[in-house]
Amino acid sequence: MFIGTYYHSLDEKNRVSIPISFRTELTPGSVVTKGLDGCLFIFTGESWNKLVTKLEALPLTSKPARDFLRLLTYNATPLDTDKLGRTLLPENLISLAGIKKDVVFAGALTRVEIWDKATYHAYVDGLSSAENELSASLSELGI
Repeated sequence: MFIGTYYHSLDEKNRVSIPISFRTELTPGSVVTKGLDGCLFIFTGESWNKLVTKLEALPLTSKPARDFLRLLTYNATPLDTDKLGRTLLPENLISLAGIKKDVVFAGALTRVEIWDKATYHAYVDGLSSAENELSASLSELGI
């Protein structure tokens, strides 16, 4: 399970250190891809395989299903880390997420999200201002 928020910076080679508390679960087989809402997603190998199984079950005749599958898979790449726990973020993913230098790793239970720091804070500020609406809509779901 991934929880918590951690701040790091890209180095001159587009490498970034994975937070220590996330490294043990992000083993070979983990995948980084374009996420939703302006971030990147990192999935463990197990979570990625579960997602792929669900994506494969979506109807080929559904354009939203095809588009969602494309969104997640076209830019997916294995998450490789070096001995120091750093990973190289591909230029296309950096561009898609609008990452400049400072990044935020945010644990989202089954995945890790990587955000540009400014984008992350703008998004979280928006969530804070919508807190009452969110809690009301979730109460309808029994949460």
